[in-house]
Amino acid sequence: MSEIHRLKSQIVSRFSLGGFQIRSEASTFLAQQLQPLDDAERKKWITNVANHVQGQCLNLPVIEKQHIELAIKEANNTGLDDSETIFRVISAFEVPSFVYCVEKKKFLPDTNKRSLLATPDGKSSYIRERYWLLWQKTSRHETFSQRTTPGMEAPGNRNKLSLRKVENILSTSKMNDVVLLGLLTQLTEGRYYLEDPTGSIPIDISTATYSPGLFCEGCFLLAYGKYRDGVLKVEEIGFPMPELATNSRAFFGTVNSWGGPSKTLLKYSRNLNDLEKANVEHSLVFLSDCWLDNPIVMEKLEQLLRGYDDFPPVAIVLMGPFARSIENVYTLKGHFVKLGEILSSCEKLKSQTDLVIVPSIDDPAAANILPRPPVPEALAGELKKRFPRTILTTNPCRLQYCTQQIVVCRADLVTKLCRNTIHFPKEGLLEEHFARTIINQNTLAPLTPIAFPTHWNYDAALSLYPLPDLIVIGDPCQGFHTTEQECTVMNVGSFPKSKYAFKVYYPSSRTVEDSQIPDEE
Repeated sequence: MSEIHRLKSQIVSRFSLGGFQIRSEASTFLAQQLQPLDDAERKKWITNVANHVQGQCLNLPVIEKQHIELAIKEANNTGLDDSETIFRVISAFEVPSFVYCVEKKKFLPDTNKRSLLATPDGKSSYIRERYWLLWQKTSRHETFSQRTTPGMEAPGNRNKLSLRKVENILSTSKMNDVVLLGLLTQLTEGRYYLEDPTGSIPIDISTATYSPGLFCEGCFLLAYGKYRDGVLKVEEIGFPMPELATNSRAFFGTVNSWGGPSKTLLKYSRNLNDLEKANVEHSLVFLSDCWLDNPIVMEKLEQLLRGYDDFPPVAIVLMGPFARSIENVYTLKGHFVKLGEILSSCEKLKSQTDLVIVPSIDDPAAANILPRPPVPEALAGELKKRFPRTILTTNPCRLQYCTQQIVVCRADLVTKLCRNTIHFPKEGLLEEHFARTIINQNTLAPLTPIAFPTHWNYDAALSLYPLPDLIVIGDPCQGFHTTEQECTVMNVGSFPKSKYAFKVYYPSSRTVEDSQIPDEE
């Protein structure tokens, strides 16, 4: 009996004890990896790999080669607990949902079952939860908080403002120094209102001054002004107060508010933090508008992939649309096959890099609404066979690299905010206004459902609270990156429209590198 055959028998026997059937290709691959080791180390590794496979929570008890590769990768994370992984992709439909408890002044897990088919009160429910999220962080801001000893007035407290509700304002005929947090809506054509859970009030914004940002219907505003004759005359308009992620997390307790299998938040993992700091060369690569049906784009992609085969990143994130035009949906299958053929010849990428496929709303087999499901296996299954480390995920999705939290969304979000804003800023950079808008609104969708359709029951997937470390947007407009409230906001731009530019993120230093495929001489 050959040594490989003997090892395969041991592997099959060990996995069968756990109720698994291992494919011949997978057992051969593991046997080849273990062959250089002595017998004691082989037994240790077989048990270790089997335990990691069991932790993958597979739908079927059948072990494929990619399951073994992932288990080996996780087992190599020396010193990490079973729930700690260097890199993980979290589907939008697996992001945990929380509701704010006013009495306890903290966020509690939402135990209601969710489905794509929302009940009639689903719309009002998710908007109401957005309001309470913004209300609780704004009311805690030093501008409004009044934490003084009864009977004593702290220095400067004379200028403290009170955050009002609509019902309080409507209960009187006039009121000065009104500060109201509300949803900007048009309940009647041509007339703006601010709305909160207690009611709505018409506003006059004709002479208002605006703080930096892109103000659209569907976003929440913080308005200051005077109430007269049933109308709030607004003098100043701003966004809800921003809040650092470290402060926000205190109101979630120790629960995992990010997502993934870990019961606790990996943000606090010392092991992962040490790994993150030690691996300064680790990087994540982001591209958008990967038109696989365009020969030049495919050529540039091949050039990029072969270039990175010498210095493999942790992950390469490809965002759609994956075809510029689709007459027959199944032509896309052939393009994914070609991409798989290129990747299959990149040996280092095959063993060290995850390929994350994020669809756009223009890709086939899903409605024009977020979050949208992954590219179907029927179209991209051959890509996974040729490059087993392919991950087909949702749009948006979440990435966890060591302790870093990253949100990825392929949407024309910058463009839509610019088109729908009621006041376009005359000063400042567009990227700064955009970043401030989504950071202060704490959502990827600060627009009306008509302008930006979303699944009401899965609004948590679009949430940016607490703030992540990095927000990656795939908008065809010019790429950029900026930082707001210690959160990096990055637009990748269009790969083909930007002369094949892309972004590279280095988690250890939290820096973004602008990169580009050079033109051939």
